[in-house]
Amino acid sequence: MLKKKMAVLVSCVVILAGILSGCGNNGSAGSSKASTYKVAMVTGVGGVNDKSFNQSSWEGLTKFAKDNELKTGSDVKYLESQQPTDFAPNLNSLIQQKYNLIVAIGFQMQTDLQNIAQQHQDQHFALIDSVAVDKNNKPLKNVANLTFKEQQGSFLVGVVAGLTTKTNKVGFVGGINSDLIKKFESGFKAGVKTVNPNAQIFVQYAGDFNAPDKGQNIAATLYGKGADIIYAAAGNTGNGVFTEAKSRAKSGQKVWVIGVDKDQYDEGLPENVTLTSMVKRVDQAIYDASAKAKAGKFPGGQVLQYGLKENGVGIAPTIKNVSASVLDQVKKYQQKIIDGSIVVPTTDKEYSTYLASLSK
Repeated sequence: MLKKKMAVLVSCVVILAGILSGCGNNGSAGSSKASTYKVAMVTGVGGVNDKSFNQSSWEGLTKFAKDNELKTGSDVKYLESQQPTDFAPNLNSLIQQKYNLIVAIGFQMQTDLQNIAQQHQDQHFALIDSVAVDKNNKPLKNVANLTFKEQQGSFLVGVVAGLTTKTNKVGFVGGINSDLIKKFESGFKAGVKTVNPNAQIFVQYAGDFNAPDKGQNIAATLYGKGADIIYAAAGNTGNGVFTEAKSRAKSGQKVWVIGVDKDQYDEGLPENVTLTSMVKRVDQAIYDASAKAKAGKFPGGQVLQYGLKENGVGIAPTIKNVSASVLDQVKKYQQKIIDGSIVVPTTDKEYSTYLASLSK
Protein backbone atom coordinates (compact mmCIF):
# COMPACT_ATOMS: atom_id res chain seq x y z
CA MET A 1 0.00 0.00 0.00
CA LEU A 2 2.85 2.33 0.92
CA LYS A 3 4.58 1.53 -2.38
CA LYS A 4 1.36 2.26 -4.21
CA LYS A 5 1.02 5.67 -2.49
CA MET A 6 4.66 6.44 -3.21
CA ALA A 7 4.14 5.55 -6.87
CA VAL A 8 1.14 7.86 -7.05
CA LEU A 9 3.12 10.61 -5.33
CA VAL A 10 6.04 10.21 -7.71
CA SER A 11 3.63 10.24 -10.62
CA CYS A 12 2.10 13.49 -9.38
CA VAL A 13 5.53 15.02 -8.94
CA VAL A 14 6.43 14.02 -12.50
CA ILE A 15 3.18 15.50 -13.81
CA LEU A 16 3.72 18.67 -11.80
CA ALA A 17 7.29 18.88 -13.07
CA GLY A 18 5.97 18.48 -16.58
CA ILE A 19 3.50 21.30 -16.04
CA LEU A 20 6.19 23.52 -14.57
CA SER A 21 8.49 22.52 -17.38
CA GLY A 22 5.80 23.50 -19.85
CA CYS A 23 5.47 26.85 -18.13
CA GLY A 24 9.20 27.17 -18.20
CA ASN A 25 9.23 26.44 -21.93
CA ASN A 26 6.63 29.11 -22.52
CA GLY A 27 8.71 31.52 -20.51
CA SER A 28 11.77 30.43 -22.43
CA ALA A 29 9.97 31.00 -25.73
CA GLY A 30 8.90 34.37 -24.47
CA SER A 31 12.42 35.31 -23.49
CA SER A 32 13.64 33.90 -26.78
CA LYS A 33 11.24 36.13 -28.58
CA ALA A 34 12.27 39.00 -26.34
CA SER A 35 15.87 38.39 -27.27
CA THR A 36 14.99 38.48 -30.98
CA TYR A 37 15.51 42.04 -32.10
CA LYS A 38 12.30 43.18 -33.78
CA VAL A 39 12.08 46.14 -36.15
CA ALA A 40 9.03 47.51 -37.94
CA MET A 41 8.23 50.52 -40.05
CA VAL A 42 5.18 52.65 -40.77
CA THR A 43 5.03 53.70 -44.42
CA GLY A 44 4.20 57.10 -45.77
CA VAL A 45 0.97 57.52 -47.72
CA GLY A 46 2.43 56.24 -50.98
CA GLY A 47 2.40 52.65 -49.71
CA VAL A 48 5.20 50.11 -49.61
CA ASN A 49 5.07 49.49 -53.36
CA ASP A 50 5.44 53.12 -54.42
CA LYS A 51 8.55 52.14 -56.45
CA SER A 52 10.34 54.96 -54.67
CA PHE A 53 10.76 56.15 -51.08
CA ASN A 54 8.72 53.62 -49.10
CA GLN A 55 9.87 50.70 -51.21
CA SER A 56 13.51 51.64 -50.72
CA SER A 57 12.92 51.85 -46.95
CA TRP A 58 11.40 48.38 -46.88
CA GLU A 59 14.29 47.00 -48.93
CA GLY A 60 16.66 48.24 -46.24
CA LEU A 61 14.69 46.46 -43.54
CA THR A 62 14.37 43.21 -45.47
CA LYS A 63 18.13 43.17 -45.98
CA PHE A 64 18.57 43.74 -42.24
CA ALA A 65 16.22 40.83 -41.60
CA LYS A 66 18.10 38.53 -43.96
CA ASP A 67 21.52 39.43 -42.58
CA ASN A 68 20.35 38.83 -39.01
CA GLU A 69 18.24 35.72 -39.70
CA LEU A 70 15.01 37.46 -38.75
CA LYS A 71 11.59 36.60 -40.15
CA THR A 72 9.91 39.16 -42.39
CA GLY A 73 6.25 39.53 -41.56
CA SER A 74 6.87 38.93 -37.85
CA ASP A 75 10.31 39.91 -36.55
CA VAL A 76 10.56 42.57 -39.24
CA LYS A 77 7.45 44.02 -40.87
CA TYR A 78 5.64 47.14 -42.03
CA LEU A 79 2.24 48.73 -41.59
CA GLU A 80 0.92 50.75 -44.51
CA SER A 81 -0.57 54.22 -44.22
CA GLN A 82 -3.22 55.13 -46.75
CA GLN A 83 -3.71 58.60 -45.29
CA PRO A 84 -2.09 60.76 -42.57
CA THR A 85 -4.73 59.73 -40.02
CA ASP A 86 -3.25 56.22 -40.17
CA PHE A 87 0.12 57.34 -38.78
CA ALA A 88 -0.71 57.43 -35.06
CA PRO A 89 -2.76 54.20 -34.97
CA ASN A 90 -0.01 52.36 -36.86
CA LEU A 91 2.73 53.63 -34.55
CA ASN A 92 0.71 52.74 -31.45
CA SER A 93 -0.08 49.30 -32.84
CA LEU A 94 3.62 48.49 -33.24
CA ILE A 95 4.34 49.71 -29.70
CA GLN A 96 1.69 47.31 -28.40
CA GLN A 97 3.29 44.53 -30.44
CA LYS A 98 6.57 45.28 -28.61
CA TYR A 99 8.85 46.04 -31.53
CA ASN A 100 12.27 47.14 -30.33
CA LEU A 101 12.71 49.78 -33.02
CA ILE A 102 9.90 51.48 -34.91
CA VAL A 103 10.77 53.49 -38.02
CA ALA A 104 8.52 56.34 -39.18
CA ILE A 105 8.92 56.90 -42.92
CA GLY A 106 8.72 60.56 -43.88
CA PHE A 107 8.53 64.07 -42.48
CA GLN A 108 4.72 63.98 -42.48
CA MET A 109 4.88 61.68 -39.46
CA GLN A 110 6.90 64.09 -37.33
CA THR A 111 4.06 65.54 -35.24
CA ASP A 112 2.44 62.18 -34.47
CA LEU A 113 5.80 60.62 -33.69
CA GLN A 114 6.80 63.45 -31.36
CA ASN A 115 3.61 63.08 -29.34
CA ILE A 116 3.81 59.30 -29.14
CA ALA A 117 7.56 59.17 -28.44
CA GLN A 118 7.13 61.46 -25.44
CA GLN A 119 4.38 59.22 -24.10
CA HIS A 120 6.58 56.10 -24.51
CA GLN A 121 10.07 57.24 -23.55
CA ASP A 122 11.44 53.69 -23.24
CA GLN A 123 10.48 52.90 -26.83
CA HIS A 124 13.08 53.41 -29.56
CA PHE A 125 12.05 55.13 -32.79
CA ALA A 126 13.73 56.33 -35.96
CA LEU A 127 12.35 59.16 -38.08
CA ILE A 128 13.21 59.64 -41.75
CA ASP A 129 13.63 63.13 -43.22
CA SER A 130 12.90 65.19 -40.14
CA VAL A 131 13.87 65.78 -36.52
CA ALA A 132 11.61 64.88 -33.59
CA VAL A 133 11.89 67.51 -30.86
CA ASP A 134 10.42 68.30 -27.46
CA LYS A 135 8.68 71.51 -26.39
CA ASN A 136 12.10 73.16 -26.00
CA ASN A 137 12.97 72.23 -29.58
CA LYS A 138 15.59 69.72 -28.46
CA PRO A 139 15.85 66.31 -30.20
CA LEU A 140 14.03 63.57 -28.32
CA LYS A 141 16.41 61.09 -26.71
CA ASN A 142 14.45 58.05 -27.87
CA VAL A 143 14.33 59.02 -31.55
CA ALA A 144 17.14 58.61 -34.10
CA ASN A 145 16.72 61.23 -36.82
CA LEU A 146 17.89 60.10 -40.27
CA THR A 147 18.20 63.00 -42.70
CA PHE A 148 19.74 63.46 -46.13
CA LYS A 149 21.39 66.16 -48.21
CA GLU A 150 18.96 65.70 -51.07
CA GLN A 151 20.04 68.99 -52.60
CA GLN A 152 23.49 67.55 -53.36
CA GLY A 153 22.24 64.58 -55.38
CA SER A 154 19.62 66.78 -57.02
CA PHE A 155 22.36 69.19 -58.14
CA LEU A 156 24.08 66.33 -59.96
CA VAL A 157 20.95 65.25 -61.86
CA GLY A 158 20.43 68.94 -62.61
CA VAL A 159 23.85 68.93 -64.26
CA VAL A 160 22.73 65.93 -66.33
CA ALA A 161 19.50 67.66 -67.32
CA GLY A 162 21.18 70.97 -68.16
CA LEU A 163 23.74 69.31 -70.42
CA THR A 164 21.31 66.85 -72.05
CA THR A 165 18.24 68.95 -72.88
CA LYS A 166 17.67 69.63 -76.58
CA THR A 167 14.85 72.14 -76.11
CA ASN A 168 16.64 74.11 -73.35
CA LYS A 169 13.53 73.60 -71.22
CA VAL A 170 13.30 71.23 -68.25
CA GLY A 171 10.74 70.60 -65.53
CA PHE A 172 10.46 69.73 -61.86
CA VAL A 173 7.42 67.98 -60.37
CA GLY A 174 7.21 68.01 -56.59
CA GLY A 175 4.90 66.14 -54.24
CA ILE A 176 3.99 68.38 -51.30
CA ASN A 177 5.49 71.87 -51.27
CA SER A 178 7.59 71.60 -48.13
CA ASP A 179 11.06 72.32 -46.77
CA LEU A 180 12.11 68.79 -47.70
CA ILE A 181 11.02 68.87 -51.34
CA LYS A 182 12.37 72.41 -51.69
CA LYS A 183 15.81 70.86 -51.15
CA PHE A 184 15.25 68.66 -54.21
CA GLU A 185 13.94 71.57 -56.26
CA SER A 186 16.62 74.07 -55.25
CA GLY A 187 19.47 71.65 -55.81
CA PHE A 188 18.12 70.56 -59.19
CA LYS A 189 17.67 74.13 -60.45
CA ALA A 190 21.14 75.09 -59.23
CA GLY A 191 22.69 72.16 -61.10
CA VAL A 192 20.84 73.03 -64.31
CA LYS A 193 21.74 76.72 -64.20
CA THR A 194 25.38 76.05 -63.32
CA VAL A 195 26.00 74.25 -66.60
CA ASN A 196 23.28 75.85 -68.71
CA PRO A 197 22.50 79.44 -67.62
CA ASN A 198 20.00 79.93 -70.44
CA ALA A 199 17.85 76.92 -69.61
CA GLN A 200 14.22 77.54 -68.67
CA ILE A 201 12.97 75.57 -65.65
CA PHE A 202 9.27 74.86 -65.03
CA VAL A 203 8.24 73.94 -61.47
CA GLN A 204 4.89 72.58 -60.33
CA TYR A 205 3.72 70.78 -57.19
CA ALA A 206 0.97 68.17 -57.02
CA GLY A 207 0.19 68.72 -53.32
CA ASP A 208 0.23 64.95 -52.86
CA PHE A 209 2.70 62.07 -52.74
CA ASN A 210 0.14 59.47 -53.73
CA ALA A 211 -1.64 60.85 -56.80
CA PRO A 212 -0.11 59.44 -60.01
CA ASP A 213 -3.00 60.89 -62.01
CA LYS A 214 -2.00 64.38 -60.89
CA GLY A 215 1.60 63.60 -61.71
CA GLN A 216 0.61 62.57 -65.21
CA ASN A 217 -1.48 65.71 -65.76
CA ILE A 218 1.32 67.98 -64.58
CA ALA A 219 3.83 66.13 -66.76
CA ALA A 220 1.54 66.56 -69.76
CA THR A 221 1.46 70.31 -69.09
CA LEU A 222 5.23 70.63 -68.73
CA TYR A 223 6.04 68.48 -71.74
CA GLY A 224 3.44 70.51 -73.61
CA LYS A 225 5.37 73.66 -72.78
CA GLY A 226 8.44 72.21 -74.44
CA ALA A 227 10.27 70.58 -71.54
CA ASP A 228 12.03 67.44 -72.72
CA ILE A 229 13.28 66.36 -69.26
CA ILE A 230 11.29 66.26 -66.00
CA TYR A 231 12.72 65.52 -62.57
CA ALA A 232 10.01 64.04 -60.35
CA ALA A 233 10.45 64.22 -56.57
CA ALA A 234 6.94 63.17 -55.68
CA GLY A 235 6.80 59.57 -54.44
CA ASN A 236 3.99 57.59 -56.04
CA THR A 237 2.78 60.78 -57.74
CA GLY A 238 5.98 60.66 -59.77
CA ASN A 239 4.89 57.38 -61.33
CA GLY A 240 2.37 59.40 -63.29
CA VAL A 241 5.23 61.34 -64.86
CA PHE A 242 6.64 58.06 -66.15
CA THR A 243 3.21 57.11 -67.51
CA GLU A 244 2.98 60.36 -69.48
CA ALA A 245 6.56 60.12 -70.75
CA LYS A 246 6.03 56.54 -71.99
CA SER A 247 2.80 57.52 -73.66
CA ARG A 248 4.55 60.31 -75.56
CA ALA A 249 7.50 58.07 -76.40
CA LYS A 250 5.11 55.60 -78.03
CA SER A 251 3.94 58.35 -80.35
CA GLY A 252 7.51 59.20 -81.28
CA GLN A 253 8.21 62.17 -79.01
CA LYS A 254 11.63 62.05 -77.31
CA VAL A 255 11.20 62.99 -73.66
CA TRP A 256 12.99 61.96 -70.48
CA VAL A 257 12.22 61.42 -66.80
CA ILE A 258 14.72 61.70 -63.97
CA GLY A 259 13.68 59.33 -61.20
CA VAL A 260 14.13 59.76 -57.47
CA ASP A 261 15.06 57.93 -54.26
CA LYS A 262 15.95 54.64 -55.97
CA ASP A 263 17.22 53.63 -59.39
CA GLN A 264 14.05 53.96 -61.47
CA TYR A 265 15.51 52.88 -64.79
CA ASP A 266 13.06 49.97 -65.08
CA GLU A 267 10.09 52.30 -64.56
CA GLY A 268 10.88 53.85 -67.94
CA LEU A 269 10.77 50.56 -69.81
CA PRO A 270 9.97 49.35 -72.37
CA GLU A 271 10.08 52.82 -73.93
CA ASN A 272 13.41 53.69 -72.27
CA VAL A 273 12.46 57.13 -70.92
CA THR A 274 14.53 57.15 -67.70
CA LEU A 275 17.50 59.46 -68.20
CA THR A 276 18.91 58.79 -64.72
CA SER A 277 17.75 58.87 -61.09
CA MET A 278 18.76 60.67 -57.93
CA VAL A 279 19.36 57.83 -55.51
CA LYS A 280 18.69 58.51 -51.86
CA ARG A 281 19.99 55.65 -49.75
CA VAL A 282 17.21 55.57 -47.20
CA ASP A 283 17.55 51.79 -47.33
CA GLN A 284 21.13 52.00 -46.09
CA ALA A 285 20.29 54.59 -43.43
CA ILE A 286 17.54 52.40 -42.00
CA TYR A 287 19.80 49.37 -42.12
CA ASP A 288 22.56 51.26 -40.28
CA ALA A 289 20.21 52.59 -37.60
CA SER A 290 18.72 49.12 -37.05
CA ALA A 291 22.15 47.52 -36.82
CA LYS A 292 23.38 50.11 -34.32
CA ALA A 293 20.27 49.73 -32.19
CA LYS A 294 20.51 45.94 -32.21
CA ALA A 295 24.15 46.20 -31.10
CA GLY A 296 23.14 48.38 -28.15
CA LYS A 297 24.34 51.59 -29.80
CA PHE A 298 20.99 53.18 -30.62
CA PRO A 299 21.71 56.74 -31.89
CA GLY A 300 18.84 58.30 -29.97
CA GLY A 301 18.75 62.08 -29.90
CA GLN A 302 21.18 62.29 -32.80
CA VAL A 303 20.59 63.92 -36.17
CA LEU A 304 22.42 61.81 -38.74
CA GLN A 305 22.97 63.36 -42.17
CA TYR A 306 23.77 61.41 -45.31
CA GLY A 307 25.20 63.31 -48.28
CA LEU A 308 27.54 62.73 -51.20
CA LYS A 309 30.50 62.26 -48.88
CA GLU A 310 28.68 59.52 -46.97
CA ASN A 311 27.31 57.92 -50.18
CA GLY A 312 23.85 58.77 -48.89
CA VAL A 313 22.75 60.43 -52.14
CA GLY A 314 23.99 60.46 -55.72
CA ILE A 315 23.48 59.39 -59.31
CA ALA A 316 21.88 56.00 -59.88
CA PRO A 317 24.17 53.16 -60.96
CA THR A 318 22.22 52.71 -64.22
CA ILE A 319 23.70 55.35 -66.52
CA LYS A 320 23.02 53.86 -69.96
CA ASN A 321 21.35 57.02 -71.23
CA VAL A 322 23.91 59.53 -69.95
CA SER A 323 26.85 60.36 -72.22
CA ALA A 324 30.43 59.91 -71.06
CA SER A 325 31.15 63.63 -71.40
CA VAL A 326 28.18 64.49 -69.18
CA LEU A 327 29.28 61.92 -66.60
CA ASP A 328 32.70 63.53 -66.55
CA GLN A 329 31.05 66.82 -65.63
CA VAL A 330 28.98 65.09 -62.95
CA LYS A 331 32.14 63.71 -61.35
CA LYS A 332 33.76 67.14 -61.45
CA TYR A 333 30.85 68.82 -59.70
CA GLN A 334 30.46 65.98 -57.25
CA GLN A 335 34.01 66.56 -56.05
CA LYS A 336 33.42 70.31 -55.81
CA ILE A 337 30.42 69.67 -53.56
CA ILE A 338 32.31 67.18 -51.40
CA ASP A 339 35.31 69.48 -50.91
CA GLY A 340 33.02 72.42 -50.11
CA SER A 341 33.84 74.68 -53.03
CA ILE A 342 30.16 74.46 -54.01
CA VAL A 343 27.51 74.79 -51.32
CA VAL A 344 24.23 73.64 -52.84
CA PRO A 345 21.15 75.76 -52.00
CA THR A 346 18.23 74.23 -50.10
CA THR A 347 15.65 77.05 -50.14
CA ASP A 348 14.27 79.66 -52.54
CA LYS A 349 16.32 82.35 -50.82
CA GLU A 350 19.54 80.34 -50.98
CA TYR A 351 18.84 79.51 -54.63
CA SER A 352 18.42 83.20 -55.50
CA THR A 353 21.72 83.98 -53.81
CA TYR A 354 23.42 81.09 -55.61
CA LEU A 355 21.98 82.18 -58.96
CA ALA A 356 23.29 85.72 -58.40
CA SER A 357 26.75 84.35 -57.65
CA LEU A 358 26.83 82.56 -61.03
CA SER A 359 26.50 85.83 -62.91
CA LYS A 360 29.44 87.46 -61.14
